[in-house]
Amino acid sequence: MKRWLLSFLSLVLIVGVLSACGSNGSSSSGSKDSSSSKSSDTLAAAKKKGVLVVGSSNDAPFAFIDQKTKKFTGIDAEIIKEVARRLGIPKVEMKQTKFENLLLELNNKNIDLVTDAMYINPQREKIAKFTTVWYTEGEAFIIPKKSSIKSANDLKNKVIGAQKGTAFYDFANKMKKEGKIKQVNVFGSQSDLLLAANTGKIDALVTDGAVAAYSLKQDPSLNLKILDPYTPQAAGMIGAAARKSDTKLVNAINKQINNLKENGFIKKILKKYGMPDNYFVPVQD
Repeated sequence: MKRWLLSFLSLVLIVGVLSACGSNGSSSSGSKDSSSSKSSDTLAAAKKKGVLVVGSSNDAPFAFIDQKTKKFTGIDAEIIKEVARRLGIPKVEMKQTKFENLLLELNNKNIDLVTDAMYINPQREKIAKFTTVWYTEGEAFIIPKKSSIKSANDLKNKVIGAQKGTAFYDFANKMKKEGKIKQVNVFGSQSDLLLAANTGKIDALVTDGAVAAYSLKQDPSLNLKILDPYTPQAAGMIGAAARKSDTKLVNAINKQINNLKENGFIKKILKKYGMPDNYFVPVQD
């Protein structure tokens, strides 16, 4: 899903919950050291169970359950499943969670990893440890096919929809502050966003370029199109998020991600889902 900033409210909530967890830990019979040790064993525990549990908002085309096959699929899904296989973990299980709650679920230890096109940024790095960059992507605007909007300049007096907790919600609010759009309406899911645009409740929506292209391709009945020409302003680097203490897990994933970049696997997956060549990020030094 995308997404370089958590909303301020979500960040406050996460920090508050983490503080509460810390207090409970110190008053229980388990010590802080044992809690930290438990967290650092996520990789070993996943290998032992044979299952890696990842969090996603069921977000196509990144990490979702295919309605036809009932299988976990998508760009991030295929990457993490191949990484897990190479690490000796035969199964990857997805736990569906609202995007704005993914890092909360991670730090509450309800999932092992977040794999949902999450942008790596300083705000999130305060509460999670990110892998190396998997790939990059940027935003797109979706408008009705018969819209009078021809360019970004035409958005000035328009109502724009965005999904809560995503980088694009923050991007839309920034545009509003700068006087580039009239109003931002918040929605809880991509499907709600598309429905609102399709029924004229909003003038346009802003979301991941990949999500936009995939959504319109999958449902040609939608009377919508991508605003073109448009140059993305909020491009970000995508990676998986782990708990701060999970250095072993992150290092192991990074090694395999670099291997998958070098052998062409990640390029192949991006192409499979219709992503342009410039979404690929080579191995970083």
